[in-house]
Amino acid sequence: MHAVIPYVVAALLFALGVYGVLRRRNAILVLMAVELMLNAVNLILVAADSTIKAALTDVQPEAWAYAVPEPRAGAIFALFVIVLAAAEVGVGLAIVLQYYRLRRAVVLDEVALHEHDHEQDQNAQVTS
Repeated sequence: MHAVIPYVVAALLFALGVYGVLRRRNAILVLMAVELMLNAVNLILVAADSTIKAALTDVQPEAWAYAVPEPRAGAIFALFVIVLAAAEVGVGLAIVLQYYRLRRAVVLDEVALHEHDHEQDQNAQVTS
């Protein structure tokens, strides 16, 4: 397999995730788009690790900064990204579910970012 293919796939995945974040109004779909972007980063980390390891096969280990290089450092960083993604999903879904319990909607356009905005929305609904 050519070394450019994983990078192109990762770029397409990341672009699709950015499109999902910018165009979606549902909070759950936005979280899914963020996960897609994090998976693209994981693909880049693992592909870069294998590409660099393949390029450095002829270099003597004594020429490196450390005598014994860390094997599969890209996979280790990808594991950290997976852990952070799991935490992000847990916290994000908890926030979305709590908001759904309070407002019965998860449309991001209707989210009041300040409490003052929410009070004005309630006053406008009462008067009309």
